[in-house]
This record gives sequence, C-alpha cells and structure tokens, in this order.
Amino acid sequence: MPLLEEKGYRILERNWRSGQNELDIIATNKQFLVIVEVKTRRSSKWGEPEMAVNKAKRAGIMRATQNYLNKTGNELEVRYDIVSVTIGPGEPQIEHIPDAFYPTLR
Repeated sequence: MPLLEEKGYRILERNWRSGQNELDIIATNKQFLVIVEVKTRRSSKWGEPEMAVNKAKRAGIMRATQNYLNKTGNELEVRYDIVSVTIGPGEPQIEHIPDAFYPTLR
C-alpha cells in the first residue's frame, strides 16, 4: 500500500490467513510489527469504515496475530493500525489511524 510505504512502513505480508481470520497487512515500522486492518465503504452513511472494526473483529485480528507470531517467532512489539477508505463521488478519502486499538483480555 503506497500510503504506508511512503510513511516508511515495510510490508511483510498481505492478506495473511490463519483459519477463518485474516490480517490485511503485516508490516514493520521502526521498532513495531504493525498489523493494519483496511476497511472500505462506498459512503459514510452508516458510519465511518473504521467503526466496523468491532470487538469481534478485533478478537479475530488478535488471534491471527498470535498465530503469526507463533509461526514466525517475530519478537517486535505489536501495534494495530486501521486504514479507513471511503469511496464516493470524487477522490477516495483515505485515513491512516495509527494505534487504532489495543489488545484486551475481554
């Protein structure tokens, strides 16, 4: 994703699957392993795209992240970002949200 690469991210994986869960983008940025969830909507009529990253979606992302870490042995600190894309009339609106959510036990 050019937006992230322009910000210095190094893309390691795209659409990495672990069972039913998928990590859209796995990248590194400085000392972090960054898991990026990309959400796209045709409009914000029903809310901004990032609002679709609900508790259940976050739980699936975190399970897949743990599986990725177990498989690769990567020991970087993990951070979760969201890229929100709204496609409507005119140019798409793209917003990168670093530290969009944090892992929780519940």
